[in-house]
Formats: sequence, structure tokens, C-alpha cells
Amino acid sequence: MRRSVLSVLAALVCCLSLVGVGATAADTSSWWDPPNRPSPDSQINVTGAPFTGTDADGDVRGFLEAHNHVFANEGFGGRMICGKVFDPAGIQQALMDCPEHYPNGIGAIFEHATGGDDGTHDPVGYPTFAHWPKHDSLSHQQNYYAWMERAWRGGVRIMVNDLVTNGLICSFLPRDRGCNEMDAIRLQAQKSRDLEAYIDTMYGGPGKGWLRIVTTPQQARSVIEQGKMAMVLGVEMSEPFGCKMVLDVPQCNRADIDRGLDEFQRLGISSTFLCHKFDNALCGVRFDTGTTGVAVNAGQFLSTGTFWQTERCRGPQADNPISSADLTGALADLFPADPPAYDTTKRCNTRGLTGLGEYALRGLMARGMMLEVDHMSVKAAGRALDILDSAGYPGVVSSHSWMDPSWHERVYERGGLIAQYGHRADEFVADWQSEQALRARYGKAYAFGTDMNGVGGTPAPRHGNVTYPFTSFDGGSVLQRQTTGQRTWDVNTDGVAHYGLVPDWIEDIRLVGGQDVVDSLAGGAQMYLDTWNATRAWRAAPNRARDKAASASTTEWTLFGSFKPPKAVDGDTASRWASEWKDNQWFRVDLGSAQAVGKVTVRWEAAHARDYDVQVSTDGSTWRTVGQVRGSDGGLDTVAFTPTNARHVRLSLLTRATSYGFSLHELEVY
Repeated sequence: MRRSVLSVLAALVCCLSLVGVGATAADTSSWWDPPNRPSPDSQINVTGAPFTGTDADGDVRGFLEAHNHVFANEGFGGRMICGKVFDPAGIQQALMDCPEHYPNGIGAIFEHATGGDDGTHDPVGYPTFAHWPKHDSLSHQQNYYAWMERAWRGGVRIMVNDLVTNGLICSFLPRDRGCNEMDAIRLQAQKSRDLEAYIDTMYGGPGKGWLRIVTTPQQARSVIEQGKMAMVLGVEMSEPFGCKMVLDVPQCNRADIDRGLDEFQRLGISSTFLCHKFDNALCGVRFDTGTTGVAVNAGQFLSTGTFWQTERCRGPQADNPISSADLTGALADLFPADPPAYDTTKRCNTRGLTGLGEYALRGLMARGMMLEVDHMSVKAAGRALDILDSAGYPGVVSSHSWMDPSWHERVYERGGLIAQYGHRADEFVADWQSEQALRARYGKAYAFGTDMNGVGGTPAPRHGNVTYPFTSFDGGSVLQRQTTGQRTWDVNTDGVAHYGLVPDWIEDIRLVGGQDVVDSLAGGAQMYLDTWNATRAWRAAPNRARDKAASASTTEWTLFGSFKPPKAVDGDTASRWASEWKDNQWFRVDLGSAQAVGKVTVRWEAAHARDYDVQVSTDGSTWRTVGQVRGSDGGLDTVAFTPTNARHVRLSLLTRATSYGFSLHELEVY
């Protein structure tokens, strides 16, 4: 069945990532209750003091929200998510629907396309909330500040606020502003600080509110010890730094990337994605599936001029499958180019991490920022992890279940962290149980990424047995059903309709999985601080092979430049050494003096070794094998071994992966 242009584009938009119990006055002796809350406003429905300080080991306690789009309503042209996080004029102005949704929701194309209604809905928000917010209404505000306050009172201590937008989606929607992606990111960064100031006003002035935007792990720790919530700013956009790709031609350069990263730092951004939904000049993406995949692939074409391209995967990891039948049926009459017929045996995006993408990644590392690997294609994520491994860089995060799970151990090995998408309580517990042994091996806690306001849906009602009131995980607070205006929500029947129901969802998780899973979640904030501290403390180690004397068994002769051994230790990843076209070769470097070495990084040209050994020597004559590589797929190999004293390092190159010789861009010794 063929779809209209309008329905396909609407589907595309869908996919693109009381103070106390009653209405009594606040007890002004309780620092957590604001003396100046607007009236009327939402109830919080929590009593008791937020926990402060640290545990017996000196660790902070609290939940990590690793992926939330607090101000998505300010992205995508300002009218994809209806309703605001706050409004100085009050809750009536904040929680109202988009103008085109009145009088009966018939004009809410995005809501219809995403299944949030049946073609019409009651657009009135506050005070009746007849239609929204709810767990499957994807075009309405779920992050009202007072709902976030309830989540803080229930235990959330770090929230990563991913500033988000997509220029292409913006261009198809009703909007009240332009579609420049960086303008949207700047606005959301400012709105985040405006929210901080708005909350401070309720508490009597700057710095007194429960929400603090932090830019260092030290700031975050201090905020959490005070019992407040630390908000970290991140970015999830499709064309960071203007790095769009059109017909495989990058629309940015290294200078654009440097300027963009510098601006990110000025905005207080601490983590970022390099690609999201559409391939760009930095990296290829991990595909969406089914109808979602159809819509996003359509957007891919409209954004870049090309559809996704697939190839056979080189390892056990794979991207998500694409349905050829759905794609051709939906899009055949809509585009000048024919969509490809996808081979189900080819599950990997042909596009990986580009040269510009590697430059951007190294720029992140130089600035102490964390890389979000979710949404990267297998090929891109693999290369990024290779680079992080080679540098020993710990700043890597998978925040909402968008990477191949078989790479979780590599993230943990680096010192990074994993957070699980906010599934229904029973599904979330099953995910937690599946990797308990792996987390224990690396001493990792657990976390969630709700993707709130991210057009992904929030946990549906489980019709479980959460009993109200219940106590917070630390036992210090009591939570009743949450009420705003005339509406009261119950997680058993409403699911996680808005962010204020996150503590209720965690109580449901406890009922399903026991106290252990909640205790694991309570370590999430400290886990984030551990990764962030290690990231900020990282310093690039010196490459001890740089510009040292290099030699090889053979060198390929060419009229077109030099492939001599020194080219593989000159620090230039464009130059290279190449051998004659035969197996059993060697390449060695003299470090000049005996010193401790424990890691070798090999940057291959396409003609790489399939099998080789890493050997060391103190005298250049007697060699000892410290590492073996079998079945290398080229690219970037990192071989770590027990540190040992050596002056000479040698690659004993056994078998070639191609019919050519061995070709090496750079050998690095650490």
C-alpha cells in the first residue's frame, strides 16, 4: 500500500530520537520546599528531606538520568513538542497545547502520525489534562519543571539534558522560528540556565534552588552532596558543527569543527553525539527498523541526497535490519532516485567514522568531553572505540540502548558507562539481570535513559501493584500519587506519563526485581562521576616511537613517493611505509634507550596484516613476543601487554590480508 507524501513525512517527524501531600503551605524551615512557589502550580506530593552527603565509602548516592531532552520544545522550530518546561506567567501558559491543535486536535499531524490519538484529541492541558501528558503522546510536554522536581525528590541526582534538534524535521513542521540547528542548541542552552534562575527565584535568590547546571565532576559532586540535582548539558543533533553531507561531499572542514567544539565548551556542554539518524560528514548511523526506518531513510535521502547503503558486516556486530518492501512501497513514487533493494544478509552501514569524524573525536578528547556512541553505525562505533582504546580515553557513554550490546564490555574496559532505555518495569529488570555478571566484573552500577520528550515513548502501564504512599529508595521521603490541576496520575494505570512519575516507575522496578536493582540504580550518580573524573584527568601519553629510527625487512619501490620506514613514525597519518608483496616481513623501531613500554598502536593502510606478533628487545638481537594478533580487520589495532623494559619494538608480520604487501601509516609505542 502506497502512502501520501504527507503521511511519510509525518512518520519521519515521528522518528527523529503541593508541596507535600495536600495543598497546605510550605514549611519554610525545610530547605527543599520553596517559600515563593507560584500559585496556582503543580503539586509535588512528596514529604520528607532529600538525602544529603555521602555513604560510608564517601560515594554520592542517587539515580543517573543519562538521556533526557528537557527543552525539546525549543527545538525543531518550536512546535513539535507542545507546552513548556516553565513560563514566568505561570502554569496556565506553560502547559497549553500548540495553536494548530485547537479546537479538537484535528490539526495535530505529528500526534496523529505517532499514534498519540485517533485523529482528534482534547487540546486542553492545565488544569484538566484530558488527553496529555501520557506515555504514548509524543508531541506534548513531559518535563514540566515541577514534575522534574518530584523526580529529584524521589532520587534523581544527575540528569543529562541533551539539547536536541533536526533541521530537516523542522522544515516540515509548523514553526515559529528558523531551522538552523546551532541556533536551536544555543537557545536550549540558554533556556536551561533560565530554568535554573527561575527555580532559584522561588528559593530566595541565585544558587539557592534544587537544580544546578554543572560543567565539572567536582561541581556535580558538591551539588549532589547538598542533596540537589546536577544537570549536565549534552548535544544530540544531526549536523553538529554544520557537518552535513550532500551527495557524499562534506559541507564542513576542520576549522568548522574546531569552532563548533570551542562554542560547545563556552555553552557548558560536556558530552555530545557525532551523528544522529542521518549519515553526516562525521559518521554513518545505526539504522532504524520497520516503519520508523522507512521514514528515517526518507529523511536520509532528503538530507543527504543518498539512501542508506549496506554491506556485509566484518564482525559479529550488526546494525538494525531495513525492510526493502516497506521502503520501496512507501517511497517509490516520492523521490527521483529509486530506493535500493536491501539484501537481508547485509546488515551494516557502509559508512563509518570519516576522517573529519576522527578529527572531531580527537577534538573532543583534547577538550575533556565525553563521546556518546549511541546512534553510530557499527563501522563508526568500532573505529571510535579503537581510537579511544589506543589513547586510553575513558570518556565514552552509551546512554539509551542504541549500540550493539556485544560492545558493552569494550565500553566498560575503557572506564565508560552504559544506561538502559526506560522500558516497562519488567522489561527493564530483565535487561538489568542479563548483564549483572559483566557489571560486577567491572564494578559498574546501573542507570536509565528515559529519552523523555525524545519521541520514543515512555514506559507503558504494567497494571502492577505499586501501593501509594511508598517510600523513596533511601527511606527518607514519602510519595503519594502525583496531582497537577484536576488530574491525578497512578503509575499502575498511566505508566510514566510525565517525568514526575519516574520515582513511581522505580518503585515498580523494585517490586519486580527486588531491592538489588534499586541499589544498583542508586549507584548511578557515582558511576557517572567516576567516568567524568577519569575523562577530565586524562592526558595524552607521549608516543615514544615518534621520529625514532625505523627499519624494515623490505620497502616497496614506487615512482609516486617514498614508502620508506621513517614514514610510519613521522606522526603524519597520511604518509606510510609499505613492504614488498609477500608474507613474513618485519618492521622495527629503535626507541633510543631502554624504557618501560606496555602498549602498541598500529594504524594500517588498506593493505594490512591479518596475522602478526608484537615483539620487544633490549639489544636488538634477542626478541620476546609480548602480543599476538590473529585475524585483524585492519584500521586501528591496539595491543596492550604487561609493561616491560625494552629499547626496540618490532612487528613480525606473518600473513597479508590482501594481495598487496604490508602497509603501515603509523606505529605508536606507549
